[in-house]
Amino acid sequence: MSKQDASDGIPAAEAPAKRPPLNKYALACAILASMNSILLGYDVSVMSGAQLFMKQDLKITDTQIEILAGIINIYSLVGSLAAGRTSDWIGRRYTMVLAAAIFFAGALIMGLAPSYAVLMLGRFVAGVGVGYALMIAPVYTAEVAPTSARGLLTSFPEVFINTGVLLGYVSNYAFHSLPVHLSWRVMFLVGAVPPVFLALGVLAMPESPRWLVMQGRIGDARRVLAKTSDSPAEAEERLADIKKAIGIPEGVGDDNDDVVVVASKNKGTHGEGVWRDLLLRPTPPVRRILIACLGLQFFQQASGIDSVVLYSPRVFQKAGLQSDSNSLGATMAVGACKTLFILVATFFLDRVGRRPLLLTSAGGMVVSLVTLASALHAIDRLPAGQQATPLAGVSIAAVLVFVGSFSIGMGPIAWVYSSEIFPLRLRAQGCALGTAMNRVMSGAITMSFISLYKAITFAGSFYVYAGVAAAGWVFMFFFLPETRGRSLEDTEQLFGGGGGQDSSREDERDAQKKSAELTSSQQ
Repeated sequence: MSKQDASDGIPAAEAPAKRPPLNKYALACAILASMNSILLGYDVSVMSGAQLFMKQDLKITDTQIEILAGIINIYSLVGSLAAGRTSDWIGRRYTMVLAAAIFFAGALIMGLAPSYAVLMLGRFVAGVGVGYALMIAPVYTAEVAPTSARGLLTSFPEVFINTGVLLGYVSNYAFHSLPVHLSWRVMFLVGAVPPVFLALGVLAMPESPRWLVMQGRIGDARRVLAKTSDSPAEAEERLADIKKAIGIPEGVGDDNDDVVVVASKNKGTHGEGVWRDLLLRPTPPVRRILIACLGLQFFQQASGIDSVVLYSPRVFQKAGLQSDSNSLGATMAVGACKTLFILVATFFLDRVGRRPLLLTSAGGMVVSLVTLASALHAIDRLPAGQQATPLAGVSIAAVLVFVGSFSIGMGPIAWVYSSEIFPLRLRAQGCALGTAMNRVMSGAITMSFISLYKAITFAGSFYVYAGVAAAGWVFMFFFLPETRGRSLEDTEQLFGGGGGQDSSREDERDAQKKSAELTSSQQ
C-alpha cells in the first residue's frame, strides 16, 4: 500500500496536526464588536473609586452607595432581555450601534448629575446599554468566527471588559487628586468619549451571516462567510449548516440568491415563538442547554467577582492600606492582573478546551477566597493598633490570585459557552436569558456586599463566596460537556439533541412545508 493510499483512508487524523492561520477579517470583526464591552467594564469599575468622592460631595450614605453601585446590573435586565428580540429584528450590527448610543447618554447624565436622583437616572440609562452590550457582542462574534478560532474570538468581549475595568481604575487614580466635586464627575464624563468612535467602527463591520440567512439574504451571507471562513469549502459547509438549522431545503438559493428572500416571511426569523420554545415547551435538550447556560452565569457572579471589582479599595483599607492613594494604587494592580490573565484564556481556549479551564479557574477561586477570608479573619483578631503588614500582603496576593483565576476561565468562558450551545433560532433570546441571570446575580451581590460584611465581617463574606465557588466547580464538572471543535449547528447534540426520531420527523415536515412555500412563491 502506498503512503498516499494510506493517508486517503484517514484524512481526519491529519486535521489536528496543523491549525489553520487565524482569519484576519474575522479577527477584525471580533475586535470591533467586542470593543463595546470596554464601556461596560469602565462603567462598573469607575464606581469603585468614584464612590469615595461622591459620598463626600453629595452627602450620601453607605446604603445609597451600595444601591447606586449595584443597581446598574438590575437595570441592565431591560437591555439584555430586549437585546434578543432587537437583534433578531434590526440585526446584530445595529444593535451594537444602539448599545453605544445608550452608553454615551448614560455617561453624560452621570457626569453632569446635580443630585442623587439624577445620578440614579444615569445609572439606569447606562444599565440598559450594559445589558445590550453583554448579550450582543458574544453572539455576533460566535456567529462570525470560524470553528477553528471561535473560542479565541468569542472570548474577546471579556478581554475588553477587563480592559475597561483597568481603564476605570486608572481613571480613579488619575483624577482622585482633583477637587472632590469635580473628581468623580470627570471619571464618568471620560466614559462618554469612546462610544462615539465605537459606533462608527461598528458600522464598518458586516452583518452576522446567520442573521442574514434568517432574513433570506443568502447571497449576502455567502459573501460574509467567504471572508470569515478558513477556506471556501468551510464557507459553503457553514452556509449549508445554517440553512439546514433554519429549515431552508438543500439546494434552494444555490443558483439564484433572490429566491430565498421569502424565507424571511417564515415564522421565527424575527424571533416569534422563541420564548415559548425556550420556557413554556422546551424539548429535553433545550431544557438541559438552558440549565447549563443559566447555571454557569449564576456561578460566575455568585462567587463574588463584582464585589471585589467594585469594593476592592474597601477590602484593601480593611487589610491595612488606609490612604486613598495606596488603596486605589492596589486596585489598579487588580485591574492589571485581571486583564493580563484573560489573555491566558484567549490563548488556550481552542487548544485545551472549555472544561479544563473552567475547572482550573473555579478551583483557583476557591483556594484564593479561603486564603483571603482567613487573612482578614486573622487581621480582625489582632490587638488594636498592631500592624498587620504580612497579613496585608497575603490579602493583596489572594485578591490578585482570585481575579487571575476568574479571568482564565469563569470570566470569558461563561460568555463563550452560552453563545455557542443554543440552537440558531433560540440563540439570541437564550443568550439574553443568560445575560439576565448574570446581571441579576451581579446586582444582588454588589447591592448586598456592604450590608453583608457589616453583618458577618469581611472574612465571613469571602468564606460564603468560597462555598458558592466550590458548588460551581461541582456543577461544571458534572453538567457541562466540552464544545471545543464543534460547529455552532452541532453543539445541540452534546445535550442529547438532533438524534431522536421525533426530532427528525419534525425537521423533515418543516423542510417539506418550507419547500412547498418556496415553490409556490416562485410560481
